[in-house]
Amino acid sequence: MRRTLALVGLPLLMMAAGCAPAGSEPTGPGLPTDRHEAFEQRATAVAQAWRPGAEWTTSYVPLQEPTVLLGDPAFTEETKLAFHAGWYREQVPLPSGRPDDGTVRFADGELRVPLVTAAEAYRQIDKGDPPPCPGRPKDPGTPPPANPPDGPDAPVSSEPQAACIPLTVTNVELGSAPVHTTRGEAQVPAWLFTVEEINAVVARVAVADDAVDALPEPVAPATPAPQDLVSAQDIESVDGATLTFRLGVGSCDTGITPLVQEHDHLVVVGGTVVRSTGVCDDMLKLEPVAVTLRAPLGSRPVLDVVSASPLRFAAS
Repeated sequence: MRRTLALVGLPLLMMAAGCAPAGSEPTGPGLPTDRHEAFEQRATAVAQAWRPGAEWTTSYVPLQEPTVLLGDPAFTEETKLAFHAGWYREQVPLPSGRPDDGTVRFADGELRVPLVTAAEAYRQIDKGDPPPCPGRPKDPGTPPPANPPDGPDAPVSSEPQAACIPLTVTNVELGSAPVHTTRGEAQVPAWLFTVEEINAVVARVAVADDAVDALPEPVAPATPAPQDLVSAQDIESVDGATLTFRLGVGSCDTGITPLVQEHDHLVVVGGTVVRSTGVCDDMLKLEPVAVTLRAPLGSRPVLDVVSASPLRFAAS
């Protein structure tokens, strides 16, 4: 069974103004139907070519990054910058002994996997010390320098305009974290780092690299995708039967329409746009859109209609 659905909603990101003159959208009978029919034909070909290996349903194949936030971090500008940049400092000893094998718990079964040490997990999240920010302290407890230079002789810097502070790890323990996988959401062994500056726990998946299988290579249809079809980049969220994903569109594209073709064993998504006829930049915009499925997504893969690639979940 399959169903094709088009949902048009207000864009969740502001598009660049002034790129497409008013009244420049194509008009005429059949144009929207033609674009939707092009999506349906390609989505059908993508679905028919989908042949994942056995590891898709038997192994641990994650669909998201291995660092997960547990809880609402209540980020400030400074702590959000530090988290995404990977600036940490540890204030507790990090166990270096390798733990016993752990268990990944899927909805359809369990899998025993080797684990990394807490010290290894910390090295994976820690990307080094923050750089000094002109006029701002590296340590939030250190006052800024008196009489910082200004005027034409002041140093010019492209450094972030937020305080360059690290996140302080005050505790670490072995636990688990929810991770989206090819077998649905699973509870996966993870090292849980308590961080002083935010409310959430920073969880780093503890599964050793040799126990993590990669996503299969996509098998795209032989014919190129129609020009008006745009790719789905990643999944933002799944809430029951509501699937929110991001389309990669141009700065001046209009008429952004998400499309979905639903099968019992997978879902194919993408979208259509009206291209600008005026001068515009080549900047890619990630446009969040949502579609409603006839049933909760469950463990069904979501494929991009252009590349035929299975979509991963967006990073935190």
